[in-house]
Amino acid sequence: MLKYSLMRLARSVLTLVILITVIFILLRQMPVEGYFTNFEKMSPTAIDVGLRKLGLKDPLHIQIGRYFLKLLQGDFGVSFRYRVNYPIAQLIWPKMLVSMKFGLTSMVLSLPLGMALGVLMVRGKGRLADKLGNAYIVFIEAVPNAVYFIFIQLYGSSWFDLSILYKAEEWTSMILPVISLALPSISGYAMWLRRYMVDEMNKDYIKLARAKGVPSSAIWFRHVFRNSVVPMVNLIPGSLLLTISGSIYVESLYSVPGMGGLLVDVIKRQDNYMVLALIVIFSSLSILGLLLGDLLMGVVDPRISFAKKEGSR
Repeated sequence: MLKYSLMRLARSVLTLVILITVIFILLRQMPVEGYFTNFEKMSPTAIDVGLRKLGLKDPLHIQIGRYFLKLLQGDFGVSFRYRVNYPIAQLIWPKMLVSMKFGLTSMVLSLPLGMALGVLMVRGKGRLADKLGNAYIVFIEAVPNAVYFIFIQLYGSSWFDLSILYKAEEWTSMILPVISLALPSISGYAMWLRRYMVDEMNKDYIKLARAKGVPSSAIWFRHVFRNSVVPMVNLIPGSLLLTISGSIYVESLYSVPGMGGLLVDVIKRQDNYMVLALIVIFSSLSILGLLLGDLLMGVVDPRISFAKKEGSR
């Protein structure tokens, strides 16, 4: 387990290094006005002097090495356009807390509802509950999020007199954004749990348990549900960590001052350092979520052996 964990950690770090390097190089190809506050009023000489002060005239490998050294010290640099000469880490932290509040609330709502829907669909397989659940999943998966997000915003605000935009002083203004964030997650949890439970029901040990006269309730909850939840564990760390990054579209739609809306804003302003910092954070959270999901699978399921080689018996 320890050897596997170290190998997975090394692969994750290597993936992150490659990703950051590629993004760094791509952003260096962008127009240089993203590094200056009043670029339009600057002369070519002043621009050249400014680029040299920032180290952007140095060889690319030196720039990349310098950036990684600063990252290891927790320094993302300063913003040049979003908030002039303000440390990026101090800008991101309060917005990260806002995204976490919305993301965690939606996850607390979506995880039990999604799993309950998945169980209900399997228990009533082929009947009304299963058909309605499948219709909901197909709708969520097939229709672009932007379509039903807008309907939720418009009709939710008019029918229930809820605020169309987020206001920090009104907790009710969180309802529509949280519902918008939760609906796709509920669909995903229900779809995967139903699939795992149906697969589990068709296994030989379940048929043997039924033949031995094991009570149906014990088969469902001690065997089928319990073993079907194990693969779901792989999804939870990633979902939990990605709540920090927020939802770009939902936060922009409801004017939520979180991480997702921030990314859109800094891209519009061409604040290159801010864009790079946010992409680094989003990428790190995604890779860390995958890593923790894999490791957690081995913890909760003793049948998984990390020492066994592929094809061995």
